[in-house]
Parts: sequence; C-alpha cells; structure tokens
Amino acid sequence: MDKQADNWRVLLTQAPLDVQAAYDFLLSPSAGAAVVFAGTTREWTRGRQTVHLEYESYEPMALKAMRDLLAHAASEWPVLKACLIHRLGVVPVSQASVLVGVSCAHRQDAYEASRFLIDSLKVRIPIWKREHWADGGQEWITGDHTPNTP
Repeated sequence: MDKQADNWRVLLTQAPLDVQAAYDFLLSPSAGAAVVFAGTTREWTRGRQTVHLEYESYEPMALKAMRDLLAHAASEWPVLKACLIHRLGVVPVSQASVLVGVSCAHRQDAYEASRFLIDSLKVRIPIWKREHWADGGQEWITGDHTPNTP
C-alpha cells in the first residue's frame, strides 16, 4: 500500500465526528506531537442564535482538493500523519463539523501545519455551509479569510 494511503485520512461523512479516533490515527513512534483541531458549531454568531449548521459538498472534487491540501502541507512541514475529516448534513450546536489532525516529530511543525490546513480548508475546499438561526432565518456562509501560506 502506498505511504500516503497509510499516513493520510481524508473523509466526508454524515456521521458525528470521533476526535479520539482521529487522535489515535495520528499516533506514531516517530511523533513527538499530535495536534487535533475540532471546529464546532457555536450557539451565537454575530448576535444571532444558531440552531444548527448544514454542510453540502461536491464530494469527488472536495476529496481530491483535501488530498491535494495534505500533499501541500506535507511538502512544507515534516508531517508524519495527517487527517482532514469533515461532516456533511446537519451539525447541531456543540458538535464538531471538522477535524484537522497532524503529527510531526516536533510540536511547532504540527501546530503550523494544522493551522495552515484548517485555514486553507475553509477557503479552498468545495464544502458549503448554511447557518440556520432560531428566528427562522438562514444564510449561506463563505470561507472567512485567506490562509497564511508558508
């Protein structure tokens, strides 16, 4: 099996995300650091109460773009293992919609690669988010900033 397939996990799923499983995947005898970032649905956004978020994607394109993003991160940092896992469908308040995980020999590299991956994922990957509010309103939300590319 190719090294990439063994060391990278890219997934789009309707199921709740499992932070412990992502962390367990990242563990390696060579890693001195494993960073897992979980992006969760917050209850209040710009003064409006959120009921849930809803995510849609063109999955073949998103999965390819996610793999390309991991390849870019691995070319910039000494990444041992990495995962990009995004939930699709309805994500209630307090639940995770995205997991980004990186393991490296050293924490600085793991932090930097993780930060790059989440910032880039938000603006580059064809996953669309709709926010649903308690007042009945809803709005499609776009990526909120351009990542710092090394």
